[in-house]
Amino acid sequence: MVATENDIEKEQTPPQLDDFPEGGVKAWGVVAGAFCVLFCTFGYLNAYGVYQNYYQGHQLSHESSSTISWIGSVQVFFLYAGGVIGGPLFDRIGAIIIIPPALLLVFAVMMTSLCKEYYQFMLAQGILGGLCCGMMFAPAMAAVGQYFRTRRALAMGIAVSGSSLGGVIFPIALNNLIQIRSIAFGWGVRIAGFIILALLAIACVTVRRRLPPRKGNILVLSAFRDPSYVLTIASLFFLIWGMFTPFFYIETYATYRGMSPRLASYMLSILNAASIVGRIIPGILADHFGNFTLLFISGTCTGVLLLCWMAIKSNAAIIVFAALYGFFSGAIVSLLSPCIAQIAPHPSLIGAYLGMALLLVGVSGLTGTPICGALIDGYGWWAAMVFSGVAVFVGSGLVLVTQVTLMKKKRG
Repeated sequence: MVATENDIEKEQTPPQLDDFPEGGVKAWGVVAGAFCVLFCTFGYLNAYGVYQNYYQGHQLSHESSSTISWIGSVQVFFLYAGGVIGGPLFDRIGAIIIIPPALLLVFAVMMTSLCKEYYQFMLAQGILGGLCCGMMFAPAMAAVGQYFRTRRALAMGIAVSGSSLGGVIFPIALNNLIQIRSIAFGWGVRIAGFIILALLAIACVTVRRRLPPRKGNILVLSAFRDPSYVLTIASLFFLIWGMFTPFFYIETYATYRGMSPRLASYMLSILNAASIVGRIIPGILADHFGNFTLLFISGTCTGVLLLCWMAIKSNAAIIVFAALYGFFSGAIVSLLSPCIAQIAPHPSLIGAYLGMALLLVGVSGLTGTPICGALIDGYGWWAAMVFSGVAVFVGSGLVLVTQVTLMKKKRG
């Protein structure tokens, strides 16, 4: 099964694509730039648990946890949905598309530092911040896909590990800066904005398109006639629907179980630190054993951990859970782009294929954590854990169906 999956990718790739650089200064420079983009977009969004916890005790203490989580969910939605703009525009006009959203993201972060009301946080952090992230995320990953084929999962895994490192640094930095009276929330968030500004400046210089502009329609709607593409989107929808719950709520859960607020503030960083390894090692293995094979294994392990979460109560167990969950869920994020890129019939279509898929997957990112927040408020933690675990298991099952479909397609 594993060998067959790799054969499928080779068969679907036109002969003229044998000249992928597979390395070199320019190619690895693109990976470095994409790393910076992921650090500032997905990595920054991975720190939303810090904001969730802070808002519940400060500016938005009068709101329910479910209502507050909508800010982060809207961010996640636009992180994915923004790809339907950024991905196709990258195919058409190149990496210059990254510059406007990079500047606007810095503006959005700075505005977040000034917000006081719920609607202000939603506009600045949720909508504007999320949309800017999405318009950079898809082009960065599509650019990497144009330079690598046989080592694509590894290269994309290294790029996506930037989101994990950002998810380690931003929570620690924000938690500590916010507690310093002379800095507090306002300047703590602004300092994060200056970090983002510096790294996105590097990305704007290093991320470059390799292939000439793609002509034709911006969206490639014919892709939806390919069952493997539709099944991939469906599987990712369910995986993302349940996957983000610990990213939003692990700090709150840790304090609920009696962990000190100081130690609990490191749980999100531990989770993201483990996901650095989880986003690189599966990329190495996927280049040998197949993207969908590794995605199925990672999704299944993530689902098991989510269902076991309700039995985890001690400090040591929560720390171990955070590390294991970071590793396996990190692989899901790492393999998302390579799986879609594998199905795209030509590298010049990766941006469009990725953007369209991310738009639909974004709906699950929008609704998943608010549903869990409502379940926590109404029924308790166990309900959110069961919902998340079942959703991820359904996604893993659809990954297996996708793999079988690809095998039949090759034989037919």
